[in-house]
Amino acid sequence: MTSSPKELTDRPAPGDERVTDVLAEVLDSMRLTTLVYGRLELFAPWGVQFPELPGAHIIVVARGSARLEVQGVEGAIALSAGDLALLPHGGEHAIRDAEGSPLHILGKDSCTRGHGGPGTHRLGGDGARTVLVVGSFRLGAASRIPLFEGLPRVIHITADHAEASPSLPALVQLLITESASSSPGATVVMSRLADILLVQALRTHIAAGQCQERGLCALADPQIRKALSLIHERHAEPWTVESLATAVALSRSSFAARFSEMVGEPPLEYLARWRMTKAAQFLRESELPLLEVAESIGYQSEASFNRAFKRWGGVAPGAYRREHRRAPPTG
Repeated sequence: MTSSPKELTDRPAPGDERVTDVLAEVLDSMRLTTLVYGRLELFAPWGVQFPELPGAHIIVVARGSARLEVQGVEGAIALSAGDLALLPHGGEHAIRDAEGSPLHILGKDSCTRGHGGPGTHRLGGDGARTVLVVGSFRLGAASRIPLFEGLPRVIHITADHAEASPSLPALVQLLITESASSSPGATVVMSRLADILLVQALRTHIAAGQCQERGLCALADPQIRKALSLIHERHAEPWTVESLATAVALSRSSFAARFSEMVGEPPLEYLARWRMTKAAQFLRESELPLLEVAESIGYQSEASFNRAFKRWGGVAPGAYRREHRRAPPTG
């Protein structure tokens, strides 16, 4: 099922509106589809190997403990009850109770088909019990967002993380409760909660103040955050490096260097890419003629927009719309 994290973010605290707006805009543009596989009841010795799939993955520990092993990450990550692990870039990963425990290998089919309900899946031996809730976020064709490219392979939010929202333990507990429920709509509730947990994990990562990567952590810098907000909110304006620098009270050279270092690309390249991302969203979700789409992102000529979009997406806007158009709601 498809849901909009933009609608699910908590109301920001005073002074935090810009951070939340940019994060929500980015997530909304990514055309997220949330799939909660269900609840895993695991008895030692146990292990589960997840295949390499596109998108992001989420793991919540409801009970017990686990070792998370992610391809490309040195060493295992210890997870405890109440912990949340987000794998923003997806990838092959395994979870087990202890080093060397045998792995049950999941096929791609078992991770891509939905379930009629959350479901409980039991694996392992007859030892200590661990309960996990696992799922994924599939990203649409417009998911090439530079702010996400610098995220680490794993974001681990412990149950007592100092920067986590006070509401996070309650959200985790509600997801765990719903995973064991047979009530109507449990799958819908779980998917919505997973969306919120995705946002909370990203917020906590930003707020932790230990970001060394380029990308989303740029939102922790007040002036770069404001520049990103201006680009996102007023993407049709004819921004220049100088006008953005003036808007955030930095010199042109200082702003250009800081933006490139923290975001991972120069300001006008980011602007151009964000314009194309918004254009793709308009093409998928609206009936606007191509000229109006072009004008909405700052192009006065349909021809110049067509050329720019094709460079970005590899296909002309009309072809992209036919291929990726969302089906209208039924009923």
